[in-house]
Amino acid sequence: MSAYIIVEVKVHDARLYEEYKGQVQPTLEKYGGRFLVRGGQIDLLEGDWNPSRLVVLEFPSAENARAWWSSPEYADPKALRQRAAVTRMILADGVDPRR
Repeated sequence: MSAYIIVEVKVHDARLYEEYKGQVQPTLEKYGGRFLVRGGQIDLLEGDWNPSRLVVLEFPSAENARAWWSSPEYADPKALRQRAAVTRMILADGVDPRR
């Protein structure tokens, strides 16, 4: 079942964050991850949640997502992101297509 990492990002060092963006894509491939949302326009429809930047990643499974997040391939880019931005990140299971 697919799983999704959803990230709210508040960038405080744009130069470092651009460097991170250039490094993260190749780390996803080994784990079957791909970007569904990477920045872009956000329109508030309800409530008061209004992130300045939103990222959504899709993985084949939660296990793949966790493996990517803790992988040696992602360690250096992750450290770069953590220096460049404040993030809030969750992992959510997708809907079972058999239901």
